[in-house]
Amino acid sequence: MKARDLVVLVGIIGIVLMMVIPLPLWLLDFLLIMNIAAALLIILIGMNTQDALQFSIFPSLLLITTLFRLALSVSTTRNILANADAGSVVRTFGEFVAGGNIVVGFVVFLILVVVQFIVITKGSERVAEVSARFTLDAMPGKQMSIDADLNAGMINEQQAKERREKIAREADFYGAMDGASKFVKGDAIASIIMLVINIIGGLIIGVAMHDMSIAEAGSLYSILTIGDGLVSQIPALLISTAAGIVVTRASSEGNLAQDLTAQMFSYPKLLYIVAGTIAALGIFTPIHVMTTFPIAILLAFAAYRMQQNFTRKQAEEVQLEEEQQIEEVRSPESVIGLLQVDPIEFEFGYGLIPLADAQQGGDLLDRIILIRRQCALELGVVVPVIRIRDNIQLRPNEYVIKIKGNTVARGDLLLNHYLAMSPGIEDDSITGIDTLEPAFGLPALWIDESTKERAELSGYTVVDPPSVVATHLTEVIKKHAHELLGRQETKALIENVKENYPALVDDLIPNVLSLGDVQKVLVKLLREKISIRDLVTILETLADYGTYTKDTEILTEYVRQALSRQITQQYTTSGESLKVITVGPTLEKKIAESVQQSDQGSYLALDPTSTQVIYQRINDQVTKLIQAGQQPVVLTSPTIRMYLRQLLERTMQDIPVLSYSELEPNVEIQSMGVVNL
Repeated sequence: MKARDLVVLVGIIGIVLMMVIPLPLWLLDFLLIMNIAAALLIILIGMNTQDALQFSIFPSLLLITTLFRLALSVSTTRNILANADAGSVVRTFGEFVAGGNIVVGFVVFLILVVVQFIVITKGSERVAEVSARFTLDAMPGKQMSIDADLNAGMINEQQAKERREKIAREADFYGAMDGASKFVKGDAIASIIMLVINIIGGLIIGVAMHDMSIAEAGSLYSILTIGDGLVSQIPALLISTAAGIVVTRASSEGNLAQDLTAQMFSYPKLLYIVAGTIAALGIFTPIHVMTTFPIAILLAFAAYRMQQNFTRKQAEEVQLEEEQQIEEVRSPESVIGLLQVDPIEFEFGYGLIPLADAQQGGDLLDRIILIRRQCALELGVVVPVIRIRDNIQLRPNEYVIKIKGNTVARGDLLLNHYLAMSPGIEDDSITGIDTLEPAFGLPALWIDESTKERAELSGYTVVDPPSVVATHLTEVIKKHAHELLGRQETKALIENVKENYPALVDDLIPNVLSLGDVQKVLVKLLREKISIRDLVTILETLADYGTYTKDTEILTEYVRQALSRQITQQYTTSGESLKVITVGPTLEKKIAESVQQSDQGSYLALDPTSTQVIYQRINDQVTKLIQAGQQPVVLTSPTIRMYLRQLLERTMQDIPVLSYSELEPNVEIQSMGVVNL
């Protein structure tokens, strides 16, 4: 056993012996001073703890100190009744606090008892009881949170063990505090009982055994009793206050003094209001200004200094943040952040800043939200967040659109003008700055406000600059949607389907096809502007045919046929026939004969002369349809559709190539031309 352990054991035994063995007055004085010192130490420790568990011994310490005070009270009561003396400490407290007036002494003593018993002890007891209940109720949730963090890899086994132990210690601590608060309540009740015993017993003993008069006995024993009560109740009050501080303290990074000053004096403007109110009390009430003005001046000066410190602290934080940014740039690891490429970027010159500035009436951010919703509805993809920034390297009215860091489109805007597109019949009275509509490349004019109404009356399509940008951005996203759909985005879409169709997803991935195979099929559909919103039908088709072939080109054709109703509605208007360019039998035969097989799949191998002829003849038919105001659509047989699409993909990417199997039987097809070799 260590020496300090032996000291504690001897001290506990000594406390018990004090109740039965009379103590000399000098030792009693020493122990009473020790009791006061211990109470001061306990309250200071309670104020400087950052967490209640840092003072987890407090419930047991509360019992020991209560027992120590009761033992001292028994010893002082024995000396008061037996010797009419309890030492210099008790006598000094009685005479000094009472000030020669016994009634004042009694009142002070009773006030201390009431404050300790009703205010502090009662409140601490209630807080400890509620904290114990809430801690026990929260234990299952905290345990589950720890298990979740452990399973997610956020903490290791040792950290999880430490957290579990802390939760258990919290429950034990607040449960023990709930019971230990009863000790203080009992101590207050015992002090009142001892007060009555000392007064009544002292009068009887003084008159009967020491031949004192009633007045002398009452005066002597009252002073000693008051001193005994005060010398025990002041430490009890300090320890009760420490108990209240410990159980009401929330976990924080500072002690009570730091939290108090940081949170109470964080609002200098409110101190000015308080200072003004106190000054007004001195001016408009009978309270003298000499009483209120010093306090008001002190509060105003404190608010001024706090405001200065707050401003200086903000400047220091800004400077520290700038220094940290500089250090990050200088550090070798800073280049890692430069490797991140944004999926979509919209950059503009400084002249177009009002487009994105809401304070200047710009609604570009709201329009982008609508664009993302529109793309989700029309294409079935979730467009990633579009990064918007100004670029001083661009011309003031220029903007560029980037996909994965590469510029794919650009345009110019005149913010104080409108873009007017002719209906086909030019009006010479409509004048402006010649330009091209950025989304579709149509001839247009930038006109001013005064010309806008006349242009609309002449049949021109007039749009404002934000609408021009929104349309251009929408078309660029639709055109490059297949580049934005990676494996991670595909997984997110499939997880969304899995919530309602778990059997479908589990049967397809990874048993039939991998996630990468599904992503390739979806990309091929988006490349030809086929919506993948009906993802359930797509996955069902892949699950059906994925067991027969892993060729994503062939699987894409099966999916397109399954989406025949969607494709038909995409290219036809209700009640109208579908005007197409038909591929003749000689061209179909030529393409079919040029298909080569390899280990990686089949591909089209045409000689350059035949390729050039095919390009030219299809282009002639496409030009005729465009001049007639019709959307060109190439129609061919299912067997060669994907090969013809591969052939036209580089030069005529926007021309849709359909097969007969992709159209509904009830649609009326009108051939506007035939392409043959």
